[in-house]
Amino acid sequence: MWSALAVWVTPIDLWAATTKTHVVRKGDTLAALGRNYGTTTKAIQSANDLRSDVIKVGQKLKIPRDATASSIHIVRKGETLGIIARTYGTRVSTIKKANNLRSDLIKVGQKLNVPAGDGPALSSGTSLLAPVIAATDKIRVDSTRWRYIVCHHSAIEAGNAKVYGSAHKRRGMENGLAYHFVVGNGQDSGDGEIEIGPRWQKQLRGGHVRSTRVNDSGIGICIVGNMENHRPTNRQAQALNQLLDFLKDGHTRAGSQVTVHKWVDKNHTVCPGKYFPYDGLKRFA
Repeated sequence: MWSALAVWVTPIDLWAATTKTHVVRKGDTLAALGRNYGTTTKAIQSANDLRSDVIKVGQKLKIPRDATASSIHIVRKGETLGIIARTYGTRVSTIKKANNLRSDLIKVGQKLNVPAGDGPALSSGTSLLAPVIAATDKIRVDSTRWRYIVCHHSAIEAGNAKVYGSAHKRRGMENGLAYHFVVGNGQDSGDGEIEIGPRWQKQLRGGHVRSTRVNDSGIGICIVGNMENHRPTNRQAQALNQLLDFLKDGHTRAGSQVTVHKWVDKNHTVCPGKYFPYDGLKRFA
């Protein structure tokens, strides 16, 4: 006899508990999705009754979860356990346990066993930071100089680093683009694409706030879109988190402050808007 506390779990409930849904993005493949979610191409095909490897942008796929599956990740320069965890949709503690790590210290070239996570993994299987890491490897960053990282939104839905750079130059800004980085929304640059501006490549002061002190020692990041009307896309949020971690991890002064435009230029602007993910900045407080 069933007790009053017994819970009947239907087959549908069990299926929902062991799968998740992924909306196909440009560049996705079944193989990449398999690596990201810790499963296999065949498992995804079976879960979705697919007869081939062909998938379409916007298509919804059921992704079976396999708690025993994992990926091998080779650590790149600039990566931290936090960045890797978000890339694969898992947790730092999970990676540390799987690799018997006693600290957060990892080395370039180190192979890590990354167990399958149940969070939002990146569609490419690699970090969105790849172009930033490559560009930064070619320049000499004076980390002691950068005391602030200031987040902005563009307040318009269109545009990219080139468009904004031209506009800023027309307004008389000698070095063009006021920001050091621009994070695209999929319209004029890729969704979550991190564009590197000349100010980062040449290690120039910013032009993104009124405060001369903060411009002199502050890195500017602009999220494309009007965050007064909506939240950033999932990939924009992922890119921003990865970029902030990268900059805080050895590329800025110890104790550098992560802030937003309206907190710097008080009573002057609403940038980066009411739907900006402010909660994500609390970990830097």
